[in-house]
This record gives sequence, structure tokens and C-alpha cells, in this order.
Amino acid sequence: MSDERDVSTLSFEDALRELEGIVSRLETGQEDLQTAIDLYARGDLLRAQCAARLDAAQARIEAIRIDAEGRATTQPFDAQ
Repeated sequence: MSDERDVSTLSFEDALRELEGIVSRLETGQEDLQTAIDLYARGDLLRAQCAARLDAAQARIEAIRIDAEGRATTQPFDAQ
């Protein structure tokens, strides 16, 4: 793996890009067993980092609503 930076320092985009590269390498089936295991472990860390970044972003997004009295209120964003 060319980039061994601490996963927590990566932006969402950088972590996702690296994860996509790992998936591509694993899909070829050309890596030896130990390398594949190491790639999988790194990929799992990257996946968790991406999920954490998305969860944090979702928590910051709020939808503005108008209540019955015409006041603006906020509600947590629900992507579903």
C-alpha cells in the first residue's frame, strides 16, 4: 500500500479513493495472501472512517420547518 497515513487524518474523499483502489486490487485476485489480508484490514479502517464522516455530516444537516405558529424550527436531517 503506497499510502500508510493514519486513516483519521484522511478526508472523506481521500479515504473513499483509497478504499476504491484497495477494492480494485483485491478484485484482481493477484495479491498474495498476506498482502490481501493487509489490504482488507486497511480497507475496513477506511470504510469505518468514511461511515463516521458521513454520520458526522448527517448530524450537522438540519431541515428548517415552520411550526403551527409560523416560527422556524429545526429537526435533525433524515436521509431516509
